[in-house]
Amino acid sequence: MDKILSNYAECYDAEKKVADFVLDHPAQVIDMTVAELAGQCGVSEATIIRFCKRCGCKGFHRLKLDLARETAVSNLPDPAANELRADDLGASVQKILQNKQEELQETLQGIDTETCRAVLDLLQQARMVVFAAVGNTIPIALDSVYKFNELGITAITSTIWEHLSVTVRTLTPQDVVVVLSASGESKHVLDIAHYAVERDIPVVAITNHTDSTLAKMSRHVLRTVSREKLFFRNHSVLSTRLSMMAVVEMLYFLLCSRKTDSFHYIDAHEESIADEKI
Repeated sequence: MDKILSNYAECYDAEKKVADFVLDHPAQVIDMTVAELAGQCGVSEATIIRFCKRCGCKGFHRLKLDLARETAVSNLPDPAANELRADDLGASVQKILQNKQEELQETLQGIDTETCRAVLDLLQQARMVVFAAVGNTIPIALDSVYKFNELGITAITSTIWEHLSVTVRTLTPQDVVVVLSASGESKHVLDIAHYAVERDIPVVAITNHTDSTLAKMSRHVLRTVSREKLFFRNHSVLSTRLSMMAVVEMLYFLLCSRKTDSFHYIDAHEESIADEKI
């Protein structure tokens, strides 16, 4: 289901018809043939196969196996479960809460242990960490820099991509570039990642798409999950960054537990701003 949601925006209109039906009727799809699903969606059988491959499945049979596996361990959503209504705020808030809980659970449980350990090693030993982001991901980069500096790890970012571009060109292989991009296809962040790779600087990608251009360029990838499409499939650019923030929080807590002098830096920071608090 997460693969379908992650790739929804990139689907052609005919493929979105298939995605909508699968998202709304996953249990029913398990017992259907390719021809039946194609007829139900009003598309060709070739479209069904293309949709399966776009979602990382070799064919329709593989898609049905994956859906069956998820059905066995969880309650897959029905259309009514994803409807938000302004006249029923209590139920709508609960639906959003459940959606976000599943989003965070899928993100953090999907983190590969060895990849996480390798990323922590890079960050802890880095001379400098540069966080690169554009658009609505910039606030995550700003928050990340604050957290890392609070731990005594020198980190920088900029809200202007040209600043990031010129900064990356001054880095060395002892530094690390962390690129935050939900799609993994934003031109400016790809340019920054490219500059880093050219200089043999480790790139860590935090992205929704493990098969994106950014992910393929990066030394390590931490995948995030975004499930807003369950609510708003007609909004191609709607996407929050809660799961991305959760990955940064995870790195922050783990580095805090690893770095023996982290509390010294945190205490020093709190002392420096104590007079500003009431």
